Amino acid sequence: METLNPVARDFIIFCVHRCHKEWPALYDEMCWVAGHRLFRGLGYAELRKAGLSLSLTNIEDTIRMVDTTTAQVEGLQP
Repeated sequence: METLNPVARDFIIFCVHRCHKEWPALYDEMCWVAGHRLFRGLGYAELRKAGLSLSLTNIEDTIRMVDTTTAQVEGLQP
């Protein structure tokens, strides 16, 4: 199982709670949130340093991180 940076994980959870988890709407939401620094004031560069790139060239990694995070969150819910 992949271990995500807690900041990246919390960012994904924040975005999922804002717009649910359907792709590509979630990707659009993640870009919107990063572009407007709505999560802890973090933008694209800060999220990239936390291991989460929203670049289309890294979309497969982003999807994998989202899938891992949402599976973990779902596993914690009753």
